[in-house]
Amino acid sequence: MVRQKLEQFAVEYDRSEERLTGRGDDQSSIHYPAVFLFIGDKSREAIEPIMQMNEKRWENSEGLIYLHAGSVEESAAARVLEYRIPVTVQEGSISPTSRRDMYRQFYEQVQGLPELNRILRKASGALAEYGRLYPSFDRVRLSIITRVDDPLNVFVPEISLLAEAIFRQSFKAVQMDLYALISEREGAEAFGYSSSLGVAFLRELSLMQQSDYTFSAPLHVTEDGLSIPVTHPPSPLFDLVYMMSDRDERGFASLGGLQTCYEAISHISLLKNRQQKEPLFHANNEVYNNTSFKNNIMTESGRQGFVSAGLSKVKRPNQSIALAVLHHFYRGLLARMKREPDLSTTEKLAFFGVDGTALDRAAGEMIPTEERLSEMHGLMTNDISYAAVRKLSLKEAEEALFGGGGEAFFRGNFQDEAARLLKEFKAGEWIDRAIKRSLTDYPDVEVYCLAAWTADEGLNGSVGIMAPLRSARREAEMRLASARAELDQFRQGRVEEQSFPRVPLMDRHNLRSLIRYLFDQVYSRRREILLLEMRLKLIMKFEEAIQQLNGRYLVVIGQLETLEQLLRDTALSSIETADDYIGQNIMEYYERTTADIMEQWESKRGQYAFFTESTMGDSRCLLEKGIEGLADKLIEVCRKTILTSPMFSRTFEEELLQRANVTVEYGNKTVLTKEELFKKLYRILEDNAAIQLRLYDYTQEHRYEEKYVFGDYTSEFVQHIFRADETSRIYKLGCVHEKRSSGVEKLNLMGGFHPEDLMYYVNGKVYYETYLQNGYEFHGIEKSKLPEFS
Repeated sequence: MVRQKLEQFAVEYDRSEERLTGRGDDQSSIHYPAVFLFIGDKSREAIEPIMQMNEKRWENSEGLIYLHAGSVEESAAARVLEYRIPVTVQEGSISPTSRRDMYRQFYEQVQGLPELNRILRKASGALAEYGRLYPSFDRVRLSIITRVDDPLNVFVPEISLLAEAIFRQSFKAVQMDLYALISEREGAEAFGYSSSLGVAFLRELSLMQQSDYTFSAPLHVTEDGLSIPVTHPPSPLFDLVYMMSDRDERGFASLGGLQTCYEAISHISLLKNRQQKEPLFHANNEVYNNTSFKNNIMTESGRQGFVSAGLSKVKRPNQSIALAVLHHFYRGLLARMKREPDLSTTEKLAFFGVDGTALDRAAGEMIPTEERLSEMHGLMTNDISYAAVRKLSLKEAEEALFGGGGEAFFRGNFQDEAARLLKEFKAGEWIDRAIKRSLTDYPDVEVYCLAAWTADEGLNGSVGIMAPLRSARREAEMRLASARAELDQFRQGRVEEQSFPRVPLMDRHNLRSLIRYLFDQVYSRRREILLLEMRLKLIMKFEEAIQQLNGRYLVVIGQLETLEQLLRDTALSSIETADDYIGQNIMEYYERTTADIMEQWESKRGQYAFFTESTMGDSRCLLEKGIEGLADKLIEVCRKTILTSPMFSRTFEEELLQRANVTVEYGNKTVLTKEELFKKLYRILEDNAAIQLRLYDYTQEHRYEEKYVFGDYTSEFVQHIFRADETSRIYKLGCVHEKRSSGVEKLNLMGGFHPEDLMYYVNGKVYYETYLQNGYEFHGIEKSKLPEFS
């Protein structure tokens, strides 16, 4: 759960950085209203990524309309209009004629077309409500996205043309593009049938894009159930057809599957429909022209070519940076919590309330005062004379005088009372109260100090309190043994040898003097011995309580360090997913950066600035709401105090240059220069923007390319891109200017190929033909209408 919080924080930080409008980054806006129509169950997974990309990059993205036509009854995602195609898609065993049967079933269902009409009219009405968001409302851009191996793409002509017809009632023009996606990974298991479906659709697509393609069907249905034909005059069905795969033209599989294709769709849509906010900066910066592009990918015979694309980006790895900074910020907090104030051993003992003075006070509170001994004078004595006891020892004399009365009195009034109070004494509570008092005087004492001071041997070279406490116990044991021995020896002394006052011939007076002497000397000493016993037992209780306290501290430290390890692992895992070059030295560079920011913050706000109410709060209460609560607070404070620093406002080129050189010592000649950095970044952009489609002939005859940079045209790096191959460039190069410092993206467009040029088509054709020969029917229309195989 905590890891999910961390990853969510990184995503949100990345998103906020890319959407910042006040710190150098801005968003583009689209010129005309746009609709994204996803056809087929397999295209559903593309909806959320494309929506997120559009929302992140387009200022007026709230006016976009998303439609999905599939066979599965699912609750519609937010902002997505769902249409359930009234057909049955078989799972498991596949019927040889299932795709053809679905096509026929669609026309036979009474409610299918009226519902599709209703959904499309609802979409058209929603577009009208968002008209204020667009500079122009003359036309609408309709992007259809489908998977070539999805059997439901058999309805692409019907759904696309009905959408065009309904939108045309509100707009002067409707421009339709088709994005046909190929997943070669998913086809690895059911390669035969899946490939056959893909080839079948490509064959139909060849027909749809012929210059003489026509279509007419009663698709338009009124509220009264009356059907109106939808007719397409002789011309290609789509303005352009884009084909992309999860393997690029070199045959490399994309790590994110079709994710790169989804991002490319968003970028292509923006390129073709962007509101121009500024004049051209330079004659070299060419603007995308759709008519010109179409003409350049058309053969001499007038056959329209298909298009593919590749997208790459070099940007500050914001997610990895956010996680690295969060980790170093937390480590900085822990380092501050590990600082130990300079206290003497006596001061440490006093901190926990177990110093000599505290022990005397605690033991003294358990023993009745010495005045209580005066009550012994009221004890009844046996009828005996002084002369009878003067030759006896003090112990024998006491026995003769009182029997067991003295012992009983001391036991009942002193020993039992002390034992009761000792039993009731809560050593842990005593120490807790002492710590609470001490922390007001020593606010810089943290849990790490407390753990070190209460450990058996101390930690990290720290001098703890257990050793001096054990010394105090040994001293108490020796003093107790000595006091007991002295008392025993004293009680063996004869009465007549003692130094109490005696008067000759006054037996009763002498007896009273002896009794006073016994109480003053023997029982005062016994009280002192009892005090030593209590002190010793208290020390033992305190030792046990401190060991338990240390265990509690270690549990807290274990939780704190578990979070530290989790932060580190999450940061390193994120860095591993970044490009090796773009992600270099993140931990090292941001360790220094974070430390500098923390020191600056403290220099302005004080030594304990990170542990005030407005920041992390009392450092000793960090785990009050558990590790998750601490993670939440840590993220909140890191966002507020660290990530808002101007040090994070550098352009990605400046940041990367400094980070690349962070481990280079002063004077080292291997320091990376800005020009060398730009060359490396340019090569990364170009290599990673390989076209997302494998062609049978890499240099096929009609290959035409245009390349577009998305970034700040005025930046040094973008200018380097325009200079890089200026003299030998054979492709058109333009820049979609967006003021931003977070990075640069590059979209490569390549057009002019046809279905028969695809490796997917060449490899799948044999399966398609084999399935046809074995009685499979893939097409809703007559095969005779389809173009022949090349």
